[in-house]
Amino acid sequence: MIDCHTHSNFSQDGKMNTDTACQAAINQGLAGIAFTDHFDINYPYPDFVFRFEPEEYFENIEKIKYQYKDKIKVLAGIEIGIMPDTIDENLQIIQQNNFDYVLASVHVVDGMDPYMMDYYNDRTKHQAYERYLEEIYRIITLFNDFDMFGHFDYVIRPATYDDRTMRYRDHSDLFDSIFKALISKGKGFEINTGSYRDRTDGKKLAEYDINILKRYKELGGEFVCLGSDAHKPEHIGLKFSQFSELLKEAGFKYLVHFEQRKPVFTKI
Repeated sequence: MIDCHTHSNFSQDGKMNTDTACQAAINQGLAGIAFTDHFDINYPYPDFVFRFEPEEYFENIEKIKYQYKDKIKVLAGIEIGIMPDTIDENLQIIQQNNFDYVLASVHVVDGMDPYMMDYYNDRTKHQAYERYLEEIYRIITLFNDFDMFGHFDYVIRPATYDDRTMRYRDHSDLFDSIFKALISKGKGFEINTGSYRDRTDGKKLAEYDINILKRYKELGGEFVCLGSDAHKPEHIGLKFSQFSELLKEAGFKYLVHFEQRKPVFTKI
């Protein structure tokens, strides 16, 4: 398996360098690792600058690729945090650089990052989750130059609801719209295992609703990958065996990763 979503210290919130990450991936028995460091143009919180210098990034990635060429596949990716007013700049970054993999994501809705908690003010769970999914759908309709869409369940992570699970039945129309749009564009989405890390606050873990995967497959979806969203080495490959079994239960036979922006399928 290949971890298709990791963050090195090229992301401001990354807690590992690429060398440490590769060693951790090897120790987990992974076949590959994709570095998808943050690139969020116009991120609204000035204390955080989620951007990196592409030239320096690729220089490091090429060095690591060579260092680990006989041990693990290393892929140069990017996690593009998209807002409607940054699309042209995002396209420029993608088209000017030779990424293996472009992961699109939404970190900001209505000028707020859900991680900063103000997003949930005066919103019920349904309203908070629905609004986040609405923004994902809007971005997918506006933006084309990506390979997979990341963490549609990002919004569940900081939520303080007693039941944080996001369920297909609660947002079925929106999920259907998202899936149909992705399928029509030849795109897919990740299972982000980082959204299901064990909690330290004693609250019950959120569950992954298998009906989301079943509906995506029913509509003709084929592209699914696993990404840990690791910012620390101990999170690389998190719960991949568990979620591989979930994928098989939902009827999927293959995982996908990208090399030079082309899909590569691996039997689960």
